[in-house]
Amino acid sequence: MAITIPVWKKAPFIRFLIPLSTGIILQWNFQWPLQILWIVFGSSVTLLGISFFLTSYRLYKFTVISGVAIIILFLSLGSLLVWYKDIRNDSSSYANNYINGDEAIAILKEPIVEKANSYKAIATISAIGKNNEFKLTKGDAIIYFQKDSDVLSLDYGSQIFLASPFQQIRNAGNPAGFDYKTYCLFQGITHQIFLKKRQFTVLDKKKQSVFGRIFFPIRKEVLSLLRKNIPGEKEFGLAEALLIGYKHDLDKNLVQSYSNTGVVHIIAISGLHLGLIYWLFVQVLKPLKRKNIAKWLNPVVIISGLWLFSLLAGGQPSVLRSALMFSCIVIAGSLSRKTSIYNTLAFSAFVLLCINPYWLWDVGFQLSYAAVLSIVIFMKPIYNLFFIKNKILEFIWKLNAVSIAAQLLTTPFSVYHFHQFPNFFLFTNFVAVPLSSLIVLGEIFLCVVSFFPFVALPGGKIISWLIWVMNSYIEKIESLPGSLWEGMQINIEQVVLLLIIVAGFGYWLLEKQKAGAVSAVIALLFFISLRSSSFYQAYHQKKLIVYNIPRHEALDIINGRDYFFAGDSGILSDNFATNFYLRPSRILHRIEPARQLPGLLKEKNLIQCGSTKILLIDKNYEFGKLTGRILIDVVVVSKNPQIFFSSLTRTFNIRQVVFDNSVPPWKLKYWMKACDSLSIPYYDVNKKGAFVMNLN
Repeated sequence: MAITIPVWKKAPFIRFLIPLSTGIILQWNFQWPLQILWIVFGSSVTLLGISFFLTSYRLYKFTVISGVAIIILFLSLGSLLVWYKDIRNDSSSYANNYINGDEAIAILKEPIVEKANSYKAIATISAIGKNNEFKLTKGDAIIYFQKDSDVLSLDYGSQIFLASPFQQIRNAGNPAGFDYKTYCLFQGITHQIFLKKRQFTVLDKKKQSVFGRIFFPIRKEVLSLLRKNIPGEKEFGLAEALLIGYKHDLDKNLVQSYSNTGVVHIIAISGLHLGLIYWLFVQVLKPLKRKNIAKWLNPVVIISGLWLFSLLAGGQPSVLRSALMFSCIVIAGSLSRKTSIYNTLAFSAFVLLCINPYWLWDVGFQLSYAAVLSIVIFMKPIYNLFFIKNKILEFIWKLNAVSIAAQLLTTPFSVYHFHQFPNFFLFTNFVAVPLSSLIVLGEIFLCVVSFFPFVALPGGKIISWLIWVMNSYIEKIESLPGSLWEGMQINIEQVVLLLIIVAGFGYWLLEKQKAGAVSAVIALLFFISLRSSSFYQAYHQKKLIVYNIPRHEALDIINGRDYFFAGDSGILSDNFATNFYLRPSRILHRIEPARQLPGLLKEKNLIQCGSTKILLIDKNYEFGKLTGRILIDVVVVSKNPQIFFSSLTRTFNIRQVVFDNSVPPWKLKYWMKACDSLSIPYYDVNKKGAFVMNLN
């Protein structure tokens, strides 16, 4: 009988990765003090040291204790990594030393990027102070330059002197909205600054690292080459993203089409691209295979090429993971050793999390590892379901088997983050994956022959045509009825349960172990219970949500799974505003639009839902005389209406005032003082985020 070796014994780094990841999550959520973390870390190291010097008998006797010590060691290591990575804990951070009125010196970390209404760059704040007394600092900030500013001369390494106030990065605070503040914090950014034409001075001397001095000019040259030879805005924008991960020129609608059809992964530099680079190097170095020099030259050249390409592509987690994984495969191959793919994946994830523990929350990091692991586990069993003699059909089935396998573990993550599932992912992946691979190879060839215009120009046109074919195919699939299952909502607990279900049934089918099936069934029952509970709550909810949308009035009144929208009609025609500000909340609450909500009465600016009365006051509001005082639960103030709260209180008994983000700041100060004097509670959506209230 064959002996089955558990995966954690074939891949020992899994036993280190799990407690490390757990420690990272615990530290981020509980923020334990540094002293406690070092005490726990030191105690676990001491316990392991004592175990090491025990005799063999005692060591066997205390195996459990040493195992627990190892778990605690990596738990505390993960927590320490998070503490030291958090820029808020650094006493030399500019955010911890900045005082209103301070001046600053900023060093651009990247070339400026043009936006719709400004130029944008990330900069390191190297010093702050005033009256020529400056203190050296650390930390990054986002700098926005006004469009009419003379900033085109600025480049990577440029130093600027500025005196404008920093603004702390805040979230809009809408339900289920994108956590932009945490996203920036994970990159070491806590503040932003807006500079007009005469609010900064460019210093003469640049500060550039060796890395930036080498790679940014190369990157700039590659971008120039692609733009010169590949016609079409959509085409060269996608070409830049495919080759070196430059996404600033990507068409937003095109990216949405790729996302809706399940092939957005080909835009992100990942294992697919590194696999092509690896294959190219292997083919080029084949003639040296039989020579003695190849034993050390081949792995050095391949690994160097992989990492140079990874750094040129911006050093994203997905590409670094792939580079590290391929490096392990190359090293093991040169040493004539067969490596466990599970151990290689665990090792690469372990190293990357030690470099940056915040990558654990990176969507690309999660999807990348889930896809590779899913393919490794499920591709072969799925492929073996059918035996096909025809070579062409067999190749087609192999590609589809890879796509199906990849979806099994990535679906819980993609639904959690994007709330949708591409129903026709097999059709899009079948064309997009090989075609995008051909395009990337063509772009590499274009870079090689760029010195010969008579070859580069027609080559660029062919690449542009291939990209156009791929884009057209993706957009056609997206337009088909039922191509996208939208509005899916699951929480993190349901993600974990789905992963257990997939892993359990997979373990049962592959290893014929009943324990896997039992675990999967139990997880499925819990999943059904949580889903049923969430839908029950959705059917019985009654809420008012006043959204935080810059310069706009927008609110939803929710009754069960229906909602009534009131506010600026222009938002509904703005796809970006709807998707960014409104759609996440509506998916979270599982609601659909309704022409008329049950129990909702609306007369001009007065809305009554159940026993709750809501008064909307905007620039179109007309204040009329009424007999008696009417009880108003919530007054929502928008725009710049001509009102006085002292007059309003003569007609209305106001329990709560909500000011939305369309109210002018100068008027808001005046109205807040009026509310204070009248003892009326008020809520500023711009500062506190969306106003959410349960209705009676």
